[in-house]
Amino acid sequence: MSIRREVSARGGAAVATSAFLLFTLAGCGGGDQPKGAQGSSTPKAAPSVSAKSPSADSSKAVEPEQVIATVKGQAGIALDITSASRDAGGFVTVSGQIKNSGDKPFANTSAWRGNELKSSGVSVAGVTLVDKAGKKRYYVLRDTDGRCLCTTGVAIIDAGQSVPFFAQFPAPPATTADVEFNFPTFASTTLKISG
Repeated sequence: MSIRREVSARGGAAVATSAFLLFTLAGCGGGDQPKGAQGSSTPKAAPSVSAKSPSADSSKAVEPEQVIATVKGQAGIALDITSASRDAGGFVTVSGQIKNSGDKPFANTSAWRGNELKSSGVSVAGVTLVDKAGKKRYYVLRDTDGRCLCTTGVAIIDAGQSVPFFAQFPAPPATTADVEFNFPTFASTTLKISG
């Protein structure tokens, strides 16, 4: 009989302790921050949707990235370039989307890796930037293991599919604003570097 009383007492204590912790944690909701501080700690990539009232950040609609250049490849493949930006770290990042507007899967991506970076495997390491005024070609940057700082793993692009694209290059001199972008099997295009 004494065992039954101990179990009953322990069960009641556990329920009381759980309730106390629940109420304590519910009080830690961050309500003491000013309204402006709450909006700044919320990640911009994950806006919340509320039926009650719009948040301070909801007035900023997420706009699709503007295409600054489109280059055509084989069999309905195209690359929409959305940015070519100079970063403070001394490199230029070109990014966009590779799209298959054809009616069949596209699997002829082996030429995209180029001859320069074999260790990157299936990649877009064959892209280059050319500074015509400075007479210099820039190849995709590598990490310490020799792999490209670019999109990898693109072996097949299904019909109607879009794949994110990026490649990072050493930055040309600050005086260079325009570079020629070359991607194997695609037409060349001139890009204006921002930043």
